[in-house]
Amino acid sequence: MKIVAVDPFYLRMSEITTAADGTQDTLLVRIRTDAGLEGWGECDASPLVSIAVYCCPMSHGNIINIHESLLGETLDKPEDVLRLSNKVLRNGLDIQHIQHAYSGAEIALWDLIGKKLEEPVYQILAEMTETQSKPYPKLPYASVLFGDTPESIYQIAVGLCEQGYQAAKFGWGPMGKHGEENDIALVRAAREGLGSDAQVMIDAGVVWGADYDTAYNRANAFAEFSPTWLEEPLSPDAINAYKALTDKKPRVPIAAGEGSSTYRMAEDIIVNGGVNFIQIDTGRIGGIMPSFQVRKLAERHGIQYVNHTFKSHLSLAAALHVFATNLDFNLLEYPAANSELSQSLVKQPFQIDPDGLVRVKERPGLGVDVDTEAIRPFLVPVKIGVGSDTVFVQSSL
Repeated sequence: MKIVAVDPFYLRMSEITTAADGTQDTLLVRIRTDAGLEGWGECDASPLVSIAVYCCPMSHGNIINIHESLLGETLDKPEDVLRLSNKVLRNGLDIQHIQHAYSGAEIALWDLIGKKLEEPVYQILAEMTETQSKPYPKLPYASVLFGDTPESIYQIAVGLCEQGYQAAKFGWGPMGKHGEENDIALVRAAREGLGSDAQVMIDAGVVWGADYDTAYNRANAFAEFSPTWLEEPLSPDAINAYKALTDKKPRVPIAAGEGSSTYRMAEDIIVNGGVNFIQIDTGRIGGIMPSFQVRKLAERHGIQYVNHTFKSHLSLAAALHVFATNLDFNLLEYPAANSELSQSLVKQPFQIDPDGLVRVKERPGLGVDVDTEAIRPFLVPVKIGVGSDTVFVQSSL
């Protein structure tokens, strides 16, 4: 089948705040073929910057946009996705944002291949790599932001507990900004609200930069609350600081990796940073295959792979297919405090089963369908011109 359309869509809420909430806007990518099939993907990146990567006029042979690289190409088998990925990344060699933006298209290509072959993506990945093909359920941890005060955090945690969550992650907000005593109070409130049996994860939101001593001291201070991990205490590129931190063997495991926009970045923080959990966002690193390659690297290094998903259940579907077939990688970041936009994106959101677990959908492709009617109110018209030429007009859903 031939690719006949590559359409990025800019969706946003009516009001955007400075909160570290990536669900306030998004970029969806739809790819259509002459066989009447369409695939969908989502980027976790600045939507308008990403759209530019789909339509920017060619500067030279190393700056060719994604749309031009994909339109008219053949897509019949999984190997075609790998071939097209190589083409897109080679043509966009000098576009710094290329992997981030291409993530949406790459996920859409896998969705299309799954639909053509009438197989879920996880099954296709298993067949390609001759690995275990049985999917395993995952324990969802509700992913939310810290409230402004310990009291508000306690109430958030109680609410999550009442919803049946057995694990929750609290991140960003005031963490690291008002001293050690306040940080400890935030974590204490989360633990008390969830109770002693639930898992609690702490996301520091890169607040300590390269200051590994402070990160080490906080990890040890948090240890009395038994968190599963301390996430992103340092900046994504502070590899030497991560190494210094993990060499000190803090009493709480260290997690990081969501900022990886290439496989090499993820490899660096695993091999040289020494983290205990690697967290990868399929909507940032270039899509499903580079995420799968990081999963395999994590298996070789004996650390746990976890998805980073704070976007929507479309992104959650893509993330889940990457590691569904690994029994030991049993934690699933589950968007739990989303905007109306993210809640409306798909027709079949992932439900938490009576046993408290989430399972991959046994349907072709990603297993979810975008609800175009529900998200149409969030569609923002975009038109990009260069001189007298129009290089992009957003299509209709």
